[in-house]
Amino acid sequence: MKSLFPLVVLFCASIPATAQEQRLVHQDVKRKFIVYTPASYAANPQQQFPLVINYHGGGMTMREQMLYTRMNQSAERENFIVVYPQGIKQDWNVNLPHDSKESSDDIGFTEAMLARLKADYRIDQRRVYATGLSRGGFFSLRVATELPHLFAAVAVVGAQTPQTVIDQHAKPARIGVMHIAGTADTIVAFEGKAGHYLSAGESHRYWLKNVGLDGAPASERTVDSDKRDETEVTHLEQSRDGVSAALVTVRNGGHTWPGADAFNVGLPLGRTSRDIDANAVIWEFLAKHRK
Repeated sequence: MKSLFPLVVLFCASIPATAQEQRLVHQDVKRKFIVYTPASYAANPQQQFPLVINYHGGGMTMREQMLYTRMNQSAERENFIVVYPQGIKQDWNVNLPHDSKESSDDIGFTEAMLARLKADYRIDQRRVYATGLSRGGFFSLRVATELPHLFAAVAVVGAQTPQTVIDQHAKPARIGVMHIAGTADTIVAFEGKAGHYLSAGESHRYWLKNVGLDGAPASERTVDSDKRDETEVTHLEQSRDGVSAALVTVRNGGHTWPGADAFNVGLPLGRTSRDIDANAVIWEFLAKHRK
């Protein structure tokens, strides 16, 4: 799952005028992140805004994650701030069994970055969320496990619950968790990888139990709005007392962000579903949650 995307991505590399690159030093290491504020932020100087932190995939940059996911458009439409952090060596310390114990302190960096954002921007502290792709998704699940006091919900694409989450963090956490997973993902297997990460279904069931949603009312719907993309999406969600767990299964979907522009990076990433817009589905889920 490391270095899934090479540095050369067919996008314009310019940052929109409403996005600013910020820097901070954490543990003597210079770190950086992009902050995008919607037009409504300047227009409503007394208002506090939700925050979504969007972690890039392995081998990607913060700019590439911003341009690939196009979450700025959703932030503009739904009036939230979105932040794209940069991982050291274009990676995140997701704490999988084979990862180095000497890897970067990305949990500490996230805490420091969040403290800076709360000081510099009008953040609604009850509505702080995380999302991410692949390694960024795995790291978002680590955030859900280790920082549930700071985040209300996370939603991940192309990532499942690491075995280390289960082995090291048995304490339940009240946090919403959504998985979006392609059944034909050849990078992060839908069926899981023994000793490394759970299957998509097992991940969903783990979080149902972890947040106390066993037996909670369930809703399920299937979407196949674009017959040409050869995918079909099933959305399963259970909720109780303001917290939810969801599994969005993309049949025949690959290691891709649904609704994004398909692109060829020389890796078997598979199909991109057109049946849903991942950003809309993610925001709909995240926005339900408050600390």
